[in-house]
Amino acid sequence: MWALAGRGWWRGLVLKPRATGAARPGLSRDPSAPTVRAATNSWTTDRLYSSAELKVTASKSPEKPDMSKFLVEDIRNFSIIAHVDHGKSTLADRLLELTGTIDKTKNNKQVLDKLQVERERGITVKAQTASLFYSFQGKQYLLNLIDTPGHVDFSYEVSRSLSACQGVLLVVDANEGIQAQTVANFFLAFEAQLTVIPVINKIDLKNADPEMVEKQIEKVFDIPSDECIKISAKLGTNVESVLQAVIERIPPPKVHRKNPLRALVFDSTFDQYRGVIANVALFDGAVSKGDKIVSAHNQKTYEVNEVGVLNPNEKSTHKLYAGQVGYLIAGMKDVTEAQIGDTLYLHNHPVEPLPGFKSAKPMVFAGMYPVDQSEYNNLKSAIEKLTLNDSSVTVHRDSSLALGAGWRLGFLGLLHMEVFNQRLEQEYNAAVILTTPTVPYKAVLSSAKLIKEYRQKEITIINPAQFPDKPKVTEYLEPIVLGTIITPDEYTGKIMMLCQARRAVQQNMMFIDQSRVMLKYLFPLNEIVVDFYDSLKSLSSGYASFDYEDAGYQTAELVKMDILLNGNIVEELVTIVHKDKAHTVGKTICERLKDTLPRQLFEIAIQAAIGSKIVARETVKPYRKNVLAKCYGGDITRKMKLLKRQAEGKKRMRKIGNIEVPKDAFIKVLKTQTNK
Repeated sequence: MWALAGRGWWRGLVLKPRATGAARPGLSRDPSAPTVRAATNSWTTDRLYSSAELKVTASKSPEKPDMSKFLVEDIRNFSIIAHVDHGKSTLADRLLELTGTIDKTKNNKQVLDKLQVERERGITVKAQTASLFYSFQGKQYLLNLIDTPGHVDFSYEVSRSLSACQGVLLVVDANEGIQAQTVANFFLAFEAQLTVIPVINKIDLKNADPEMVEKQIEKVFDIPSDECIKISAKLGTNVESVLQAVIERIPPPKVHRKNPLRALVFDSTFDQYRGVIANVALFDGAVSKGDKIVSAHNQKTYEVNEVGVLNPNEKSTHKLYAGQVGYLIAGMKDVTEAQIGDTLYLHNHPVEPLPGFKSAKPMVFAGMYPVDQSEYNNLKSAIEKLTLNDSSVTVHRDSSLALGAGWRLGFLGLLHMEVFNQRLEQEYNAAVILTTPTVPYKAVLSSAKLIKEYRQKEITIINPAQFPDKPKVTEYLEPIVLGTIITPDEYTGKIMMLCQARRAVQQNMMFIDQSRVMLKYLFPLNEIVVDFYDSLKSLSSGYASFDYEDAGYQTAELVKMDILLNGNIVEELVTIVHKDKAHTVGKTICERLKDTLPRQLFEIAIQAAIGSKIVARETVKPYRKNVLAKCYGGDITRKMKLLKRQAEGKKRMRKIGNIEVPKDAFIKVLKTQTNK
């Protein structure tokens, strides 16, 4: 390294060891020159800058936007809601370009979809916020946009986003028309009493029929057709009128800046260097760096380190005022400290907490275990950080003899479960075993002794192994959902047959136009949770759409099905099924086990049993030595004697032999079957 010194590469640099000591001979600098230091692996490097260079550097640093110039009446908070793949994220990209928030380039696709899983699957999973600065009729407006997911499994994200808004853009595909999730999202916004602006997207498509969609919107939502805005988000056609409609039709937030601070935490993420970053909507007052704030949830006091807006990346500001949406960093180091739905207020000015959100009801439960038990603590930390970002997931500790210590997690649906698992792998490099999903059942206890033991008459069962026996309960309850199916009318007959096979009860049927039907059914949740959506799509050539909402519990004939290996119950494989479906489910599990269990020297009987009744059976044949190999002809009695002795040995071995089920066999049986 020192041999290069003669070539002048070192001019303007001073290399010093980290430890204090005498300077190296031959290297010096002007002590009066200003320096900027950067630490390298083993040396401290001092770069010399001239005064002119420092002025240029300072001028390039981004200025903090002054949020005080935006009066309450100049603020609009709105959200984009739609069915899956109707163009929410594309419209958000065009709005960001129109307001100059991002540069216009061909690469602007799904700018607000920041997660790897979102880009891979082409769906929005997390609601994302962006603050847009827009001039209209000589006035500067602040528009806070929230892009929301469209899939039914992420409806909790949508409901949380709507709490920070005063209006919504309801995007409908001009080709496909109103779909099931369009209806669900409209009623979410309607219940929250928000202004709804219907936007008909994809008018550039060859088969687009915006007039038909206008009639559908008028019939289903009772919104006049002249209020619809026809656009092509992909080409940018007429998108400017969407921004104008937001300013003209959506009211400004009803807030009070003179009151003490009251801020709602509607989302949060974890940064390993800065701690918890909370997304907040300010309902009263203002907040700035250095303020001391208190969390209404845990009563802890924090000092605000940074406030700012998302543009769409974080841009710090001096202050945030009531009516605005932004982020706040206050040194929350533990993921349990930032609760979504929490209210933040100033240290000396306590206020009435905001109502927050209804807690999400998990619809699907699955066991999650680390592949290697030594990774338990790392996986625990990863799950905590991810549940901070996705608060609709519930976590209960669980353990299994075969798979070790783990958790039973509650999700809003099967896609939600898959996305959570994918995010764990991509963002935290976690390798996990995810078991077959189950739904939460309830049992009404019969005896006073049991009620005293459980401290309640009605218990919820999320782990099938804890399912109480029939003599202990008066009735079992299973969760039901109200499903909405929108389909072209030629597939109606097939879909009705599918619903009847899934024990569904029809509630309503309505034609939304000449060729499309909306069906409403009450479904048992366990009948639709795994493969109903796939069956519906294949029956309808992909045209039918499906959405569901919780409809409580109903009485059902449920049974606990045990899986036995040579008469021994395997706890991990216990399942709860409806009495009518017991044989089918039992046969499927037995067949799957037969394919995965390694053969032994003795026969293995795989049985599915309800109480003492066997409903399905498969047999794993034993390895068998050819004991007749040494017999060359001769009397048959010699051969029969050898075969009889072998059979007795196998029988004795079966009585005393333990079946060691390898972990990978459990994983294959317990894991979600993707090829159903």
